[in-house]
Formats: sequence, C-alpha cells, structure tokens
Amino acid sequence: MSTINLPPTSQDAPQPTDKEVEEELCLLDLEDADSLLEHVQDLISQHLDEFPEDQIDDEATRYAAKMTKASITDGTRNGHVRIIRHYITFHLRRNKKWDAKRVDEQTPGDITAFITQKCGPPEEGFEGRKYSTAVSTRAALTMWRGLPTRSRQVSQFMVGLEKTKAKSGEVSSSARALSLEDIHRLYQHCMSPDLSSAQRRAGTVRYVAFLLAWLMLLRIDEVIKLRFENIDKVPGESKHLG
Repeated sequence: MSTINLPPTSQDAPQPTDKEVEEELCLLDLEDADSLLEHVQDLISQHLDEFPEDQIDDEATRYAAKMTKASITDGTRNGHVRIIRHYITFHLRRNKKWDAKRVDEQTPGDITAFITQKCGPPEEGFEGRKYSTAVSTRAALTMWRGLPTRSRQVSQFMVGLEKTKAKSGEVSSSARALSLEDIHRLYQHCMSPDLSSAQRRAGTVRYVAFLLAWLMLLRIDEVIKLRFENIDKVPGESKHLG
C-alpha cells in the first residue's frame, strides 16, 4: 500500500466550499493546459481527421483560408491552421457579420460555442467528439490572434465538459500519464524558493493534491472533495494514512 506523510490536522477542519473547489479546478485546468503545450503537435495530429479540408467553396471558407494564410507564422503548423479555419468557418456560417479579427469579452463564448459543436452530444445536434478533441482544439486556437483560451469562462467550460464526459463513461486520454519525473518537476515548481510565503502555501496544497491523485489513482476533483471520513488510518501507524 502506498502511504504518504501528512501533517497532523483536525477532523473538524472546514471543508472547501463549492466555489473554492471550482477555483482550484480552474487553476489545475490551466496548469494542465500549460503542460500540454509541450506535446501540442502530437495531440493535434491525433484529431486532424475530425477537421477535414472543407469541400464547400463558399464565402465563409474562402475568407477563412485568406485569414489563416495571412496569419501563418513559423510556429503555426498545418494542424493548427486547419482547426483555426474550421473555427472561422463555423462562426461565419452562423453569422455572416461575425468578425474574425475581433477579440473582446464575447470571444470566450465564441471559443466554447465551437468546442461545443465539436464535442457536444449527438442527440442535441453536435458532433459528439471526445474530450481530447476539445483539448486539442483549445490548444490550436491559442495560436490564433491571442484568443483568450485561458480565460476563466473557457477554463470553467473545460472543467464542466470533462466532468460531463466522465459521467457518460468516457475516459479522458487528453494527457499522458504522470511520471515520477513529472512529480519531481511539480514539486520544484510548487515549492520554489522564489515564491512568496502565500504562494508556497498554495503550492504545497496543490502539490499534495497531485501527489495523492498520483499515488492513489484518483482524479483531481476526487482528491479536492476528500473528507477525513473517506480516509482510513493504517493500523499501527500514527503518521501515515492509507
């Protein structure tokens, strides 16, 4: 049995509120999104068949092609471009006056609407793609004109989508499994001596949450909602929990 040293605490300690849990899940979502950037090209390439080259030659597709071609840089690869074209075309077909150059308070809603079209339930008229498609789509859109893919609205949407997919029985495969090296890197990130006392306290909580999830094969939201009555003491041990 894996065990972990934990600081002594009271069973009467206050449990996190739903708002606090949501806030922590959003922070973890952003950290996960950051870690995926290292493998974004591999992730996107796995889903390119879900973004086929559009065979319809209309005003929307021509404009999308023009916009993406004008914005291609060395860091924008073909996979990103294809997803971005689908994003632009999707919105132009819904609204001919939609401005692809606009980035404002409505843009997070544009992002989530497109991901919903790809990953929402088929019975509601959406494509029903997996959560990993949502992750790759978000990653690709990050390359487009500074879209706010890390906004709170988008983060909350992604957390909710992942939960919905999990309830329907889908096992998320959007990220590779954490390795021991990842845990060591996470420790260095969360416990850096350059952090303030408050940041280190928050980092300690975050590190312990990931470590518990890694050792006990739990989801992060399961760890955050753990109560003391859910944890058994290891017989004969006073400093360990099982």
